[in-house]
Amino acid sequence: MGTQTKETFNEIIQGDTPVLVDFFAEWCGPCKMMAPILKEFAGHMGNRVRVLKIDVDKSPVVSSTYRIQGVPTLILFKKGQIVWRQSGVVQGNHLEYVVNQLESTHVH
Repeated sequence: MGTQTKETFNEIIQGDTPVLVDFFAEWCGPCKMMAPILKEFAGHMGNRVRVLKIDVDKSPVVSSTYRIQGVPTLILFKKGQIVWRQSGVVQGNHLEYVVNQLESTHVH
């Protein structure tokens, strides 16, 4: 187990698997509402999508790169490209819809 290297953010979002990034903050109320939604979403989707949580206070460079102004902000990446983004609490069924749309259009 110890030999596995830690992937960088850029390596993760460049992959073929869509990556949903949750930009959040510990002090943010709506972010706390998002946590169980994302957990359930990740469970539903299995290996079809990766879910990554980024604490904006601990990752200011990534946050400023993607111009995160409010939290939570969710961004869906596919092969390094932003294919969808939304601020605020998003329901799991809507997240599933977005990923299903992405898969059905085969964005390359």
